[in-house]
Amino acid sequence: MAKMKIKKNDLVQVISGPDKGKQGKVISVNTETGRVLVEGVNRVTKHLRAGQPGQASGGIQVVEAPIHVSNVMIVDPETGKPTRVKTRVETVERDGRTKTVRTRVSVRSGKDL
Repeated sequence: MAKMKIKKNDLVQVISGPDKGKQGKVISVNTETGRVLVEGVNRVTKHLRAGQPGQASGGIQVVEAPIHVSNVMIVDPETGKPTRVKTRVETVERDGRTKTVRTRVSVRSGKDL
């Protein structure tokens, strides 16, 4: 899968599916499957058997399930609305060495993410 523009701890908004419009923080990113785990979004019930190693007791848990990265957009820090992301490349020179620095930028407001 190609490099994702969404990273851990980003604030994202769901743009399609049953949870459309919900916002949450990215818990984890899986680049191999192209999915992200968002706090409070795509919650499913999981049934646990009693007596499994490491489990105190059985029961029903509600946990977040992964959602495809194409169904979420980063929230613009200035406007609070979903936005696309572009990358600004700058060349910085320090101590006679040149280094390229990549910064994620909001398309909507132009602010750094």
